[in-house]
Amino acid sequence: MMLDQAKLKRAETLFLASYPAGFADPEMIKIGKKHRMEQMVAMARECFSPEACEDIAATADNMVKIVSRSSMVSMFEKPGFRDFVKRLQDHEKEYLVNALNQLLHGHQQSGFEALVDLLQTEKLAKWSLVSVIPAYYAPATEVFVKPTTAKGIIRFFDVAGLDYKPRPSWEFYCGYRQLINDAKQQLDPSLSPSNAAFSGFLMLSMQ
Repeated sequence: MMLDQAKLKRAETLFLASYPAGFADPEMIKIGKKHRMEQMVAMARECFSPEACEDIAATADNMVKIVSRSSMVSMFEKPGFRDFVKRLQDHEKEYLVNALNQLLHGHQQSGFEALVDLLQTEKLAKWSLVSVIPAYYAPATEVFVKPTTAKGIIRFFDVAGLDYKPRPSWEFYCGYRQLINDAKQQLDPSLSPSNAAFSGFLMLSMQ
């Protein structure tokens, strides 16, 4: 399971011809400022460390804050998530935070699936809501799954054996994460200051 190598190398050549320093190019830095990636990563690491996750109420509030401030999450999904967390009973908030804690620091699959199951109770099991915090907490290893981008990458780069479904699944997440992490190893490091940025590069190369 891999991206078409010829298309990947051609995308690299074209991108570096326009932006020789990759994401360190002045033009890309200007574009990147609206995503405030460094600030969001710093916030995620402070708010969702193992110690921070011991405070259930604060962590639940911080989940809402980071989703609300994220440029990667659709403005249509933010209020739904905020209201959902607000309505949760204390024991349900504990379940939510424990699921996130497992996803970030423990048994990832059980945390991922618990988070999906809880969000699905109000039809909020969206890829963006499940993957955004891991993507900020561990930006060099985890991935943000944006449906249009993920489907576009699979189609444009002729990826076989990875089937996108609207409901988040651990199987797809692992496959997509491996796809991104393997692909970036084959290209100039300036194209992947984070996995979110690398996905942005792939998205731009499809246009």
